[in-house]
Amino acid sequence: MPPTDLPTFLRRGLGTAVFCSFIALALTLSGQGAWDVQWAYSLAIGLTAWLVIEMGCTKGWPPGPRGVLLVLAGSVTGFVLGTALGDAYSGTPHPLWQGRSWQAMLLLTLATGTILSYFFYTQAQAQQLQLHMAQAQRTAAEARLKLLEAQLEPHMLFNTLANLRALIATDPERAGHMLDRLIDYLRATLGASRRERHPLADEFARLDDYLALMAVRMGARLGYALELPAPLAQASVPPLLLQPLVENAIRHGLEPQLAGGRITVRAQATDQGRRLQLCVHDTGPGPSQGLDPGVDPGAGLDATATPGSGFGLQQVRERLATLYGPEGTLELIAASAGGTSAIVTFPLQYATDTHTATRPDR
Repeated sequence: MPPTDLPTFLRRGLGTAVFCSFIALALTLSGQGAWDVQWAYSLAIGLTAWLVIEMGCTKGWPPGPRGVLLVLAGSVTGFVLGTALGDAYSGTPHPLWQGRSWQAMLLLTLATGTILSYFFYTQAQAQQLQLHMAQAQRTAAEARLKLLEAQLEPHMLFNTLANLRALIATDPERAGHMLDRLIDYLRATLGASRRERHPLADEFARLDDYLALMAVRMGARLGYALELPAPLAQASVPPLLLQPLVENAIRHGLEPQLAGGRITVRAQATDQGRRLQLCVHDTGPGPSQGLDPGVDPGAGLDATATPGSGFGLQQVRERLATLYGPEGTLELIAASAGGTSAIVTFPLQYATDTHTATRPDR
């Protein structure tokens, strides 16, 4: 049994007092004497025994026979001192061995002490087990999150390098410029991605770097805007949360179109400031084209992609589930005027960093 904190100590004391009150009621109903006298004896004996046992558990429950001896010592001490207190209340003091069935009272005290001690011990063990289970679940969730992030970083890099390789063959000068932007982007991103959370301003700054990198390859075919209200700049978010959604929007929304298109990333607080909503909208054809009726747009978008292209969306869903459980959601919505909106929503929290974000409109 772990050391007792104050709320648990008070709760056990109250439980002991209630149990002793029931014993006093039973003794009164069996004709052993007046209610108030029986209650005084029961409380005095029970609470004294409980206090002695609690003091013996300040560093945890004693192992082996020492635990049994503690219950025995607490019960005997409670019986002796509690009886003296009861005698003082009733006004009829006399030796323990005279004028009463002290053997039965002592056995009742031992039985009560054993029952309460066992109950409190098993309750504490269950609480300790729950704490260990919760810690194990947190450790497993953190390990899973690190694995997801470790998988996400090379995925982004491989996609960018594939784009760079294609550009080298067609426009070496632009390829060189793209390589310079890639180096700058990686220098700024890889260190930040090792943190579990960072300010939303940093996330938008990395998106600015990434979209500038993609703009080298796509040229005038790619326009973008990052809209981050100042009050949300320090909101705490997982690193690289939005980038897979931006990659997905470029690959499936803008690249298939000859004229390209535009991406808008927007942040806003919802649910009276309790939740953060992040939206990545593109002006592409929308997720529903080419899908059978009844197919989920999010699933269809992954299903119609080239091999491995559904990786980013799945990573976002799994990271949200790991960090926020059912409170973190990802929705893919086809806009009525064309295009797709990927909307991420989770509880709004704030970081302590003071970074600022670049919010260009190109």
